[in-house]
Amino acid sequence: MREPRLARLKSGEATLGVIGLGYVGLPLAVAAAGSGVRVRGFDVDPNVVDGVNRGRSHVRDASGETVAGLVERDLLAATTDMSGLDDCDAVAICVPTPLSKTRDPDISHVLAATEAVCAALGHGQLIVLESTTYPGTTREVVLPILLASGLEVGKDFFLCFSPERVDPGNDVWKTGNTPRIIGGVTDRCTEVGAGFYSRFVDRMVPVSSAEAAELTKILENAFRAVNIGLVNEMALIADRLGLDIWEVIAAADTKPFGFMKFTPGPGLGGHCLPVDPHYLSWKMRTMDYRTRFIEMASKINAEMPTFVAGKVREALNGVRKPVSGSRVLLLGVAYKRDVADVRESPAMDILDHLERDGAEVFYHDPHVPEWGTRDGRTLRSARFTDDLLREADAVVILTDHSRFDAERIFELSPVLVDARNVTASVEASKRTARPQRWIVKG
Repeated sequence: MREPRLARLKSGEATLGVIGLGYVGLPLAVAAAGSGVRVRGFDVDPNVVDGVNRGRSHVRDASGETVAGLVERDLLAATTDMSGLDDCDAVAICVPTPLSKTRDPDISHVLAATEAVCAALGHGQLIVLESTTYPGTTREVVLPILLASGLEVGKDFFLCFSPERVDPGNDVWKTGNTPRIIGGVTDRCTEVGAGFYSRFVDRMVPVSSAEAAELTKILENAFRAVNIGLVNEMALIADRLGLDIWEVIAAADTKPFGFMKFTPGPGLGGHCLPVDPHYLSWKMRTMDYRTRFIEMASKINAEMPTFVAGKVREALNGVRKPVSGSRVLLLGVAYKRDVADVRESPAMDILDHLERDGAEVFYHDPHVPEWGTRDGRTLRSARFTDDLLREADAVVILTDHSRFDAERIFELSPVLVDARNVTASVEASKRTARPQRWIVKG
């Protein structure tokens, strides 16, 4: 007879179910399976499930070679059949939490996953919500659904919130070596959750409640969003003053205390920074409180694609070309360096601005072979050649991929707008005579 679930959670013989095999769930599954924990992944996309079972990975932070090895050793398998959750001793919910069209939280995926968990909930099971959400979700939304099973939290089953801290493309900090926050609905929940996760995470950081863990995650992302908003506003100010914002930042960064370097760009992208702070704003509006810093930073960051599109117009005007009819090449449409993730990428807004002005816009991104537009088209990455650069009326650098050759781009582009300071390495003597701002060449 198999030992009780709680004993298996302690002994390391437990099976972990991971609901959602995306940017968060698959690296978690790989980290746990790599430590010897048997993992069963659940996803609604049969293509994702089939790929994992064939030893393939659709996520950069989980290599296909690693996935294949874990599948071969029967430590990792995937399915679309949620009924298999009843064989899992622990379940991690790693589903998307997007914003609705009105910028309100959309927790429909969390609700669906929780309902599936409830249908299979058994004595001793550990349930951990990892999807970023507003403070109170674990206790106020997830817990009531699970209590409908008739089981008692903290005694019959254990419920925690442990926010993902995935940094796509980061080759140093991974799921296993990044400290992990965890907060339970009860103290016993925290104890059980931290004990199990410590099997595959080097350092667990327990906090007093699920709400504290939820707010910790929002604070981490709000901190970045607000500081990026600040430096983006300083970039707008420097542009008005005719100053080089990157020179100013580099000078400020020489201060050994009291300053943390952030850099401007074309806007925020990815699932976290443009989305997560809105969860807190929404929650606080229900409590008659306005999150002023967060909302102001969000507005500034949201204005950056418009600013960059304006710089393209300005650059073309400088060579007496109208935007309408001009061929504009976007270099990089992923939201950050060396990843294929285009979620919330500011490149989409810049594309829309330029196309509304009549420009013919095309792109090259070594990590994004195809790119779906808001109006349903599928654009394909152009082959990167010297002629591609020469024949564009304007080239716009939106992502600082390491594979981009700054010298080559600078030399061959007739007009160049650099929103990431990629061309900082180009010799100063080759630059435009005025202080470098956003239009590097035009």
